Amino acid sequence: MSDLANLTQTMEDAFKKVFTNYMNSWHMNETKAEKVLSDRLAAENFNNVVWYLMVMIGMFSFIIVAILVSTVKSKRREHSDDPYHRYIEEDWTAKLKNQILIMENPMAN
Repeated sequence: MSDLANLTQTMEDAFKKVFTNYMNSWHMNETKAEKVLSDRLAAENFNNVVWYLMVMIGMFSFIIVAILVSTVKSKRREHSDDPYHRYIEEDWTAKLKNQILIMENPMAN
């Protein structure tokens, strides 16, 4: 078992060395313009961009949540005194009662 662990460690070290050499050689192949650009980008502070994105996403989320909450509240407070609403409710309950009575007494029809 120790040989397998040793082989795994040896393979990991070899892959790390190959990857590190590749990445270092990749940076060495940069032109001067690319190096100036990468140095400039590294020097810039992107904290303001992050804050801006966080504020925009937060405002958007707040608006969406407010719309959803208001919609749910309005659906919950449906106008139960509305005559049309009462008609539908009474119509459905009457039909349901009729169907139950028909199912209980199939011979009466």
